[in-house]
Amino acid sequence: MRTRTAVAMAATTVLGAGTAALAAGRYGSRFALRPAPQVPASEGDITLHGARADRVVLTRTPATARPGVWGLTGPDLHAAVGEILDTTAYSVTRRLLGVQRGTLTPGGRVRLTPQVYAGDPGSALGLEHTDVLVPGELGPLPAWFVPGARDTWAITVHGLGTTREHPLNVATALHTHGFPQLVLGYRNDPGAPASPDGIGHLGATEWRDLDAAMRYAVEYGARRIVLLGWSSGAAMALRALAWSEVRDRVSGLVLDSPVLHWQDTVRAAAASHGVPDALMPLAVRAAEGRAGLRPESVADLADPARLTVPTLLVHGPDDTLAPWAASRELAALRDDLVILHTVPGAPHGAMWNVGPADYEETLRRFLTPLM
Repeated sequence: MRTRTAVAMAATTVLGAGTAALAAGRYGSRFALRPAPQVPASEGDITLHGARADRVVLTRTPATARPGVWGLTGPDLHAAVGEILDTTAYSVTRRLLGVQRGTLTPGGRVRLTPQVYAGDPGSALGLEHTDVLVPGELGPLPAWFVPGARDTWAITVHGLGTTREHPLNVATALHTHGFPQLVLGYRNDPGAPASPDGIGHLGATEWRDLDAAMRYAVEYGARRIVLLGWSSGAAMALRALAWSEVRDRVSGLVLDSPVLHWQDTVRAAAASHGVPDALMPLAVRAAEGRAGLRPESVADLADPARLTVPTLLVHGPDDTLAPWAASRELAALRDDLVILHTVPGAPHGAMWNVGPADYEETLRRFLTPLM
């Protein structure tokens, strides 16, 4: 209610209708163009009621009662939690898988995130890796290179509200199958160059950093490339497949929770933070102006003709940030190339989290012919 009240007051101040509308639109659009770290879609803070060596007790909410494996984050804290051990009307007890940073303090405010690991492939997963810099158009892009025996490389790109730590969820599975991995950080990420305007463009400009990573992979021995993108990272992968100078090296796509209709995602991001429906057109218009997005880019990105390689599309009906209907439609129109793996009960960017074993088996079956 505080958010709604503040925005409504802004829209009726003596600054004037035009200025207030501009301010309200910019406020609403920022949740998609500059999302808070590790919070793709806010479900609110929860209270940590207790912690022992092997378990934590959390306030019961729809988020804490979901199955699977999740990150638990808070100020100077990152931990990983797994299966549900016990529930009451007010609490959920989950298995504690590890604390990667900070201390679990009863009474503290925390939240669940699909970004399970903190650190690099070595500290988080025990994987040999090298820190590399990929030459990008705005400057050097930080990336982790995880070696593998194959000449098909996997390039992973995160999406809204996460960092390159998010693709670490599948790094062990990709390593098991022998793929060299390039885990990319791109513009506006920690350690990467900022975009000239300081905001994200939902993949519309960021795809050029992925293109740079693809050219880097080819230069260092990749004969084929599989692109794995989450959220706006999936939008980057689609654009790179269409426009990269080395797109002929791409043998497959994995699109997880893809942002195919940016307008719907801007609306959903704003709504999740309490922006009233009446201000949604202003938020969309502000995003269009600030990020240089255009209505025609919606149709272009979801154009089935854009797909030219085998594609695994992982999505589910409970994603409120990137509409599932767009993925279903794309899969139906290109059933010759697209496998749609439906994941019920998963919020945006968390298809792996609710069922890691099922996700990784689906990924294995899809990748086997591409190896």
